[in-house]
Amino acid sequence: MKKYLGNYLAVLILMMAFVSPVFSAETYVLDPQHTYILWHISHFGFTTQSGKWYANGTLILDKDKPQKSKVNATIQVGNIITGIPELDKHLKGGLFFDVEHFPTATFASTKVEMTGKTTANVYGTLTLHGVTKSVVLNVKLNQAGVSPITDKMTVGFTATTSIKRSDFGISTLLPGLGDNVKIDIEAEAYQTNQTEK
Repeated sequence: MKKYLGNYLAVLILMMAFVSPVFSAETYVLDPQHTYILWHISHFGFTTQSGKWYANGTLILDKDKPQKSKVNATIQVGNIITGIPELDKHLKGGLFFDVEHFPTATFASTKVEMTGKTTANVYGTLTLHGVTKSVVLNVKLNQAGVSPITDKMTVGFTATTSIKRSDFGISTLLPGLGDNVKIDIEAEAYQTNQTEK
């Protein structure tokens, strides 16, 4: 009897371990009004020109094991903002982003490597213009706390990276129009299990 009872308890403990929730991992939603991607590209060596997208997505943040955190983000490529309507229209066309055939771009993290208490390298895949490539974001946690606007727990990050547009099949006007694209990202995300103010 003791043998069977011991086996039963062992199985019960194992089952509880598998079904118990992980409380340290929390889900956040990227605030689409305060999360954006800003890109910079050389304009034939004369100037550096920029464009901007806002982004949507989710962040799984593990406070105890931040290396297990994950992020997924999506941008609507047709919502590009340069401040010049004719240029926006040009960039949406077939010579550049071809939004008719490739309306979205996505980033999905695959690995988080902590480089300091508030910094990390976030590895992932970027899909743009129908091409998927590996990229690394250099990320810094700016702040974590309750937002005075929403009363929700909020985190803010700054990230940077660079890509070659030719890697994604966007080669119009190379090499005059720069191939290297510098990217700056600002992101705010709030917890989803809290009610709005």
